[in-house]
Amino acid sequence: MSYDYVIVGGGSAGSTMAARLSEDPDAKVCLLEAGGGGNSILVRAPAGVVAMLPGRPKINNWAFETVPQPGLNGRRGYQPRGKALGGSSAINAMLYIRGHKTDYDGWADLGCDGWSWEEVLPYFQKSENNERGADDIHGASGPLQISNQKSPRPITEAFIDAAKQLQHRHREDFNNGENEGVGLYQVTQFHDKAKNGERCSAAAGYLFPVMDRANLTVVTGAHATRILFDGKRATGVAFRQGKQDKKVMAGKEVILCGGAFNSPQLLQLSGVGRPDDIRHHGIEMVHELPGVGQNLQDHIDFILAYKSKDTDNFGIGAAGTVGLIKHIAKWRKDGASMIASPFAEGAGFLKTDATLDRPDIQLHFVISIVDNHARKLHLGYGFSCHVCVLRPHSAGEVFLQNSDPMAAPGIDPRFLSDDRDLDVLIKGARMTRDILQAPALQKYRHKELFMSGNNLSDAEWEQNIRSRADTVYHPVGTCKMGVDDMAVVDPELKVRGLDRLRVVDASVMPTLIGGNTNAPTIMIAEKAADMIRAADNMGVAAE
Repeated sequence: MSYDYVIVGGGSAGSTMAARLSEDPDAKVCLLEAGGGGNSILVRAPAGVVAMLPGRPKINNWAFETVPQPGLNGRRGYQPRGKALGGSSAINAMLYIRGHKTDYDGWADLGCDGWSWEEVLPYFQKSENNERGADDIHGASGPLQISNQKSPRPITEAFIDAAKQLQHRHREDFNNGENEGVGLYQVTQFHDKAKNGERCSAAAGYLFPVMDRANLTVVTGAHATRILFDGKRATGVAFRQGKQDKKVMAGKEVILCGGAFNSPQLLQLSGVGRPDDIRHHGIEMVHELPGVGQNLQDHIDFILAYKSKDTDNFGIGAAGTVGLIKHIAKWRKDGASMIASPFAEGAGFLKTDATLDRPDIQLHFVISIVDNHARKLHLGYGFSCHVCVLRPHSAGEVFLQNSDPMAAPGIDPRFLSDDRDLDVLIKGARMTRDILQAPALQKYRHKELFMSGNNLSDAEWEQNIRSRADTVYHPVGTCKMGVDDMAVVDPELKVRGLDRLRVVDASVMPTLIGGNTNAPTIMIAEKAADMIRAADNMGVAAE
């Protein structure tokens, strides 16, 4: 099998790349995805995330774990990642967040020409079909449908009121480059009549509508095992489908879209990276690149939770079960109801120090009790609030555990290895608890979980954080873009020192953006598709 472009990974970036590159009818595109079709009812119904996120069993989810984390009292962290067309956009909370404009200006300052806020904004707009319409910041004709929440719960409005009572500003739009304040998230959810209320994963928005293109081949259940090289030139990809080993050749480019864990792993399996990471597994070196797998950054997160006597949220109990049946019927009828909820309805971007120039923590207010990534359930009802450190100083790595391409990568975020992150998280947790104990939430509070006592010392907060903190699912940076010696790709996302090979996913982010990473990943793919088309046009002109 031979194509012009072979894309590895059908997640948020891969679905976008496949759809955009196949717009040219003369370009033959093949997309390889290790998971399944990503169009089941569990994906389409937003509330289905409760069955997929815990990874017990593994439904559309790689369900990775980290190595033991000294900063988390030796615990292994949990790293759910989407394994289906749509990738993590098929199992996430659907939150549409771009980050702060200074995040992208910071990339440009690091030598990533073309990646400033003003330069990436058109690609956010290009991707977007926003229910609020088009303006100078937003788009309304892109493949990705962005919606206001269908049926936010009253308890979420109470959370917003509680934050306002503590003088935090209310914000309607978190995506105009400035995001300080509290409010409701917008979500990647269909707002057209045919699919109203369904999840709009990247595959649902970009890929599924064009699957019948004659020049596009999508192969699911295809686990990439290595990149094929002729010298320093990428020529194709070897993959395993079922029990069969197969190959697909690329006449123009191989494009890795496996994400912050799988893209560096595939490079290392293919002999690209640090020799010390590769040779002792018996893998032949193809190209030395010291940055492969390094610079892993992720949002370390801590959760506070309360039991509540209010049953108008997600929980386990007779009254709520009866109500849930009604919610299912309403969602099937008009796309609204609690089945359409992203769970994390309430948003907050706050400063732990008023002198900061931008928020350094993010809140996700959730209409249920969240304990250990929903892997530990509690009888009854309640609410939770995540608080995460937006720009952590701690950084880790992704490495090969062995030479088996079917094995999980080794993941070591080194959470809280830098004390500055712990300091911010303690301040943020204090602020979050103050909000949850404000008068507006009084009628919803029944009993606080996990924590006890008032006026906790920093040492007590540290003990709580190290015993329960973990990721909020935003790993990036392991094939970082840049011009320094540790950069894996250049600002055009070409792998340095190799030909016809690019990486296009969250792994290329040189620094973690201050927010959720799904929308920025799709933006990266939109921009990459334009760069590839421009390069092709230049090649045709040269001929």
